[in-house]
Amino acid sequence: MSNARAAVPARPPHTPLRPTWCCRTDGQPWPCGEARLLLRAEYEHNLTGLSIYLAGLMHEAMRDLYHLNPHDAPTPPVLFSRFLAWTRPRRHPPPTRRSCSCGP
Repeated sequence: MSNARAAVPARPPHTPLRPTWCCRTDGQPWPCGEARLLLRAEYEHNLTGLSIYLAGLMHEAMRDLYHLNPHDAPTPPVLFSRFLAWTRPRRHPPPTRRSCSCGP
């Protein structure tokens, strides 16, 4: 018997299929949910770099999408939400201060 496993076909990465800017793997608007998770992990300690990278891609997507269909392309606010809004660091409320009820 062989210990070799059956070859599993490689899935395409969650990258954009241009000029439509859909995910190569799942067909969702890119960046899809999986791409966001992967990008967030890759840029875990550099969210500013992630935002800069995605801003450049958003610019390219705008150009491509408006060129394909200038009358029905996503609006700038929709593209901002899709490419950049999710990269902002999550703001957690400051911890509440509890007054100490123990007296002298």
